[in-house]
Amino acid sequence: MSRQPTLKQLKYLCAVAEHQHFGQAAKACHVSQSTLSASIVELEDALSASLVERNNRSVLLTALGNDVVTRSRAILTDVNDVVALCEASREPFQGTIRMGVIPTVAPFVLPTMLKAMRAEHPACKFFVREDLSNALVNALQIGELDVLLLALPFPAEHTDTLALFEDPFYLAALASSPLMTGATLKTQDLHGAEMLLLEEGHCLRDHALEACKLRAGDINMPYQATSLTTIVQMVANGIGTTLLPKMATDAGITEGTDLQLRSFNESDVGRQIGLMWRKKTPRKQEFNLLGAFIQSCLSEEG
Repeated sequence: MSRQPTLKQLKYLCAVAEHQHFGQAAKACHVSQSTLSASIVELEDALSASLVERNNRSVLLTALGNDVVTRSRAILTDVNDVVALCEASREPFQGTIRMGVIPTVAPFVLPTMLKAMRAEHPACKFFVREDLSNALVNALQIGELDVLLLALPFPAEHTDTLALFEDPFYLAALASSPLMTGATLKTQDLHGAEMLLLEEGHCLRDHALEACKLRAGDINMPYQATSLTTIVQMVANGIGTTLLPKMATDAGITEGTDLQLRSFNESDVGRQIGLMWRKKTPRKQEFNLLGAFIQSCLSEEG
C-alpha cells in the first residue's frame, strides 16, 4: 500500500523538474544533493512508482512523473495560500511579501517604495526577485512569489491585475538625429529608423513596439542589449536612437550624456505599470493596499 508523500518530497521533485539537474535543484532548495536525491528515492518508494529517469548526462521525468509534478505544484501553491490566509487575517503589512519585479521597473520604483515601507510598516518583510516577466509569472503561479510588479498587459492564466500608473515613452537620441527635428514627433516617423531595443524576452521591448504600432521589421536594429543603461551609453556614442520609459528618465538615466529626449504627439505611447497576483490568493485586499501605497510613494517623490 502506498504511503503519503511529504510536502518536502513534492517540493524537491518540482525542483528537479524545473532544473533538470539534481545539483541545481538541491542548490535552489538549499539542501545537499545527497539529501535531495535520497528524498526523491523515498518519494518513489512511498508511491511505488518510478518518477525520474537518471543517466550520466541528464535527468528526465517519466510520463507519470510529469503528471505528479503538475499536481504537486498545485498542492504546494494551495499550501502557500493556507499560510497566506492566516497572514491575511492579521493587519496588513505585518507578515512577509515575496514580490517579483521586472528589471525595467525595479531600480526606479523599489528604492523609494522599500524605504517608505520600512519607515511606515517595519514589521513587513519584503523579499524581492528581479527577473523577466515570463519567469516571474511562472514563479507566481507555482506559489514561489505572492505578487508581481510589472508592465501590463501580460498574458497569465488565473491571475488578477491592478493598474497603478501610466509610464510614457520618450525618444532618446543625439541632437544630430533627424528624428529630433520637425514640429512634432509621431510614431510613424520611426519607420525605417535605426533603433536600439532590449533583447527578446524583455516585455519593455514588446510594449515599446506595440505602443509605437511597430513590428520588428519596421525598424533597423543594429544591436540589442540586456539593460537600459547599456542602451543609453550606446545611443550616446552615436549608435541609433532608443525609446526610454518616463520612470527611467525621471531617475536620471541619461544624465552625463548628450542625449536629448522628445515626447510623442500622441497620447497612448507608453506602457502601464501594475500589480499581478493569483486569483485564489486570500491576500487580495492587502495587495490592493500595496498598490495604493506604491502610488502614494511615487506621487510624493514626484
